Amino acid sequence: MRTLFVFLVSTFFIVMAQPAFSAGFALKEQSASALGNAFAGATAAAEDVSYMFFNPAALGQLEGNQLSVVGSYIAPSSEMKDGTATTILGTPIGGNSSEGDAAKNVVLPAGYVSWALTDEWRFGLAVTVPYGLETNYDRDWIGRYHAVNSRLQTMNINPVLAWKANEKVTLAFGFQAQYAEAELTNAIDFGTIAMAAKAKAQADGKDIELPDATPAGHDGYAKMEGDDWGFGYNLGLMIEPREGTRIGLAYRSKVHHNLRGDIDFRLDNDGVGAALSQATGRFVDSRITADLTTPETVSIGLYHEITPRWAVMADATLTRWSRFDELRVQFDNPAEEDNVTIEDWNDSWFYALGLTWKPSEKYALRIGVAHDETPIPDRTRTPRIPATDRTWLALGGHYKLNDSWGFDAGYTHIWVEDSSIELEATPTNDTFRGNLDADYENDIDIVTLSATYTF
Repeated sequence: MRTLFVFLVSTFFIVMAQPAFSAGFALKEQSASALGNAFAGATAAAEDVSYMFFNPAALGQLEGNQLSVVGSYIAPSSEMKDGTATTILGTPIGGNSSEGDAAKNVVLPAGYVSWALTDEWRFGLAVTVPYGLETNYDRDWIGRYHAVNSRLQTMNINPVLAWKANEKVTLAFGFQAQYAEAELTNAIDFGTIAMAAKAKAQADGKDIELPDATPAGHDGYAKMEGDDWGFGYNLGLMIEPREGTRIGLAYRSKVHHNLRGDIDFRLDNDGVGAALSQATGRFVDSRITADLTTPETVSIGLYHEITPRWAVMADATLTRWSRFDELRVQFDNPAEEDNVTIEDWNDSWFYALGLTWKPSEKYALRIGVAHDETPIPDRTRTPRIPATDRTWLALGGHYKLNDSWGFDAGYTHIWVEDSSIELEATPTNDTFRGNLDADYENDIDIVTLSATYTF
């Protein structure tokens, strides 16, 4: 238990020190061995303890007790070009119309441990980062009213109990305790807001004292932060109808977060924001609340050994991203209306095929391809997550040093289709964020390493 405590606490601090980026915000990079096959067969292969992330019933296939530490270096690239932006009034928004790399290179950690309690029962523990993102833009870019910095970090603690009913069937149940922390920043167009406030006051026959303002000429800044713990579960089934052939089924539940935190406003230097705040009661630092639900997933996988040296595998995962219909921030300040970003994401599929060759007991070579559908509709794509469909090509290898130590490495290049943003300001959506059109060129490189100790 002391080993468990040290493992859990140390992994917690590693995880919280590392922000993550993904095209979407689900992160599959939790296993070096599974990455080598582009996660084909991740639900059924059970090569080592890290496969419990994809199917907790993988524990039933393991020999002895295992401890595994995984690290992924993720190098995404997301370059914006040919951007144009105007306010809802048609005023051009000045600033950088091209951005370098909005995505940040990061290290993503994961840790796993399993114990054989009896011949039939196994206990496992996973500490992972299943969701995360980070994008960063210059504060003076043309889309600054939509986004400047966006960051989501999670940590998932997942204890699992697996029961090997017989030589062919394993069932597993896990509990999820998930911590989420988010930070969003963006500029505020006090010039356009002031003109709209004056026009509304005149229409209502009221008098409002505001200095003269120019649309997109008086920028403020807002920073929102919040965090929360949420809870869920996961289920797994592993069937081995014949030796060397396995079928896996897995389900991971949604986890609901009620993020609670603060918003801090920085007003402009010209007094427009301060006058607006005094006249309306808005733009005052306050507590905020935002709901975030990480989606449930359903996976099916197949692993088949053609010969003792050759194996093929396949996987398919459905993610219920349709739960992410809007990002709504509510304020304790009653003068501040809800800040809403329409998302309307769709459910999406991930498909993968893989091949493994084991030239000897010490070595294994892996290859895999995958297609990852984006859940983001073209009409609601935002600069916070400018993602689209992805195609994976992965390579990997395994080296067994001795009966206790095994090492895995995986590399993948992900071709991300070019994406575009076409956001239109209306009286009900993006009103003061403005119109934004931009094209993005995206791709991702990932290297994952792991060390597994069997005892």
